[in-house]
Amino acid sequence: METLPDNKEYPLLLLHGLMGALSNFETIVDSFSEKMNVVVPMLPIFEMPLKSLSVDGLVDYVYKFIKFKKYEKVHVLGNSLGGHICQLLALQHPEVVHSLILTGSSGLFESAMGNTFPKRGSYEYIRQKTEMVFYNPESASQELIDEVYDIVNDLGKCIRIVKTAKSAVRHNLEDRLKEIKQPVLLIWGLDDEVTPAWVGKKFHDLLPNSELHLFEKCGHVPMMEHPEEFNELLESFLNRVSSSVEIV
Repeated sequence: METLPDNKEYPLLLLHGLMGALSNFETIVDSFSEKMNVVVPMLPIFEMPLKSLSVDGLVDYVYKFIKFKKYEKVHVLGNSLGGHICQLLALQHPEVVHSLILTGSSGLFESAMGNTFPKRGSYEYIRQKTEMVFYNPESASQELIDEVYDIVNDLGKCIRIVKTAKSAVRHNLEDRLKEIKQPVLLIWGLDDEVTPAWVGKKFHDLLPNSELHLFEKCGHVPMMEHPEEFNELLESFLNRVSSSVEIV
């Protein structure tokens, strides 16, 4: 792949999904960490005071993180809920966002666990829901299934997951996406069952400065299922936006 330009001084900030983890971005970190500053904050979904826990609360946390780190601007990449936070950050604090990369993002429509966990105690239910994230169910490792099972069967964590999910549903951004003027890279799986491919196409229609790439045999986490192709698109995009080339 090409070397990123010397003037690409802004960090790449990676935001995980509702039950995502830093490991979701392992291949991005491995590929880009020697070329630029890659930052992966853990969203405080399980630590934030419950009364403050919402999508807006998480956006405020990310904004304060950016200011604390004294970043002038960032390239912000988000998967699922992380993408939703990216959009709100660009809307509420456009001065700190240089570009956005959205993959399997919420903000328009999502169909995951739902607003409740009616079968919290059912391991089989959790296994199926976890496998749904991937095109190939075998990609859902035993470790990942166990981690999700532990989260949703912890009452305190379960309440926080549901509260955050409900907040995300209330923050539908269809009417505001036209306000986002920064360049946006959209990467979607054609077999995404959480945020289906039509959602990515809708984002592309509504975001005035966006480009869309659809991956075959790919579910909700393209950066995990097709890491090489994902990273090639990401690097090409960052090269162009860092060189002030407008995406058309």
